[in-house]
Amino acid sequence: MAVDELQAIIQRCQILEEADFKGEDFNLFQVAGQKCLEDGYAAQLLEVIQNEKNKVIIKNMGWNLLSPLIRCIFMYKQEDDKREHCLKILDLLAQLCNPKELFLGLLEQIEQTSGEQVCQTVMLLLQPLQTVLLKLQNKNAYSVGLSLAMIMNQLSPLPVPYTKQQMQEDKLGLCQCCNAVVDFAKPFVNEVVKNMEKSSEYNDMELKEELVKFCMKSLKYPLLTAQLEQLEGIEHHPFRHFATEIIDILWAIRELIPLVFLHCKGKSPHWENQEFVDIEQKNSADSLACLSYLMFVQHFGVDCFPLVFSPSYLLQRNMTHIEVLLKRTEESILSKGLDLFESCLLRMEDNSLLHQYLEFREFINIPQ
Repeated sequence: MAVDELQAIIQRCQILEEADFKGEDFNLFQVAGQKCLEDGYAAQLLEVIQNEKNKVIIKNMGWNLLSPLIRCIFMYKQEDDKREHCLKILDLLAQLCNPKELFLGLLEQIEQTSGEQVCQTVMLLLQPLQTVLLKLQNKNAYSVGLSLAMIMNQLSPLPVPYTKQQMQEDKLGLCQCCNAVVDFAKPFVNEVVKNMEKSSEYNDMELKEELVKFCMKSLKYPLLTAQLEQLEGIEHHPFRHFATEIIDILWAIRELIPLVFLHCKGKSPHWENQEFVDIEQKNSADSLACLSYLMFVQHFGVDCFPLVFSPSYLLQRNMTHIEVLLKRTEESILSKGLDLFESCLLRMEDNSLLHQYLEFREFINIPQ
C-alpha cells in the first residue's frame, strides 16, 4: 500500500543527517508520495508533512511532489475533501521546502501549462510563489522578474475578452488572473517604495527595473487590445481596474511621468541580433502608446499629471504614439489611435499650431 511505502521511506530518512540523503531516497519519496496522491490518500500524506519530525525530509524532498499534487488538485471537484487536503499540502510545501528548489519547481509547472489550464494554474500557484519569493528576501529581484515574465508570457497567447458578455463570462479566467498577478506583485512594489523612501539615493535598481518591465508587458498585453471604455452593467470593469493598478505601480515607483515624457529609459538588453533589437523597440513603442492612451483619453493617473504643458506640446509628444496605433489593423488598437488623436486635437484652439510643426514627419504622415 502506498502509505506504508511512504512511511517506510520516512522512517529510514528520519535517522539520517540532511547531508546523507541520496538520490535514491529522493526518487523513492517522490514515487511513494505520488502514489499516495493518485490513490486518494492525500489526508495521510498531509499528516506526514505536518509531522514536526519530518521537517528536514520535507525541506529537501517535498518540492518533488508539486507535479502530481497540481494534477490531483485539478482532478478533484471544489467541494471534495481530498482537494482541500491537497491545497493544504501545497501551502505547507511553500512554507517548509527549500525556497530555491521550490521556486524552480513552481516556475516549471507554470511553464508547462497551456491552453485552458493556464489561468487556473497561474492563480493556483501565485500564493505559494509569492511566499517563496518573499523568503528569498534581498536576493529576489532576478527571481521576481523571471516569475512575472514567465506568467505574462504564458498569458499572452490567450484571447482578450472584448465585449461585455465575454468579460462577464471570462471563460478562460484571464480577467481574474490579470488582477491576481497585480496583487502578487504588490509586496515587491512596497519593497521598492520603502527603500526609495529610506534613501534619496536608491541604488538597488534591479527590482524596480523588473517591475517596470512587468508594467510595460501589461500595457502591451492585455491593455493594448482590451476594451477600456466604461460599459453599462459592468460595475467592476476588470481591465479598467487592471489599468488603474498598473498606473499606480508606475506612479509609486516614480516611473510614470518619466515614461510618458522621456520614453522608456530602462536599460534595454544589448542584443547582438538586430532582429531582437527591432522586436524590443516595437514592444516598447506599443506599450508607451497604450500608456499615453490611458492617460490622455481614459484619464488614468491624470491626478498625478503636471498641468504646465501646452496643448501643442502634448500633441507633438503624442504624434509618435498615434502613428504607432494607427499603423495597426486590429480595430481595438486602431480605435485607440483615433481616440488619442481626437483627444489631443480637441485641446487645441483653431489656428494655434505653429507652422514649424509641419517640419515634423508625423504631422505630414498621420493626417494622410
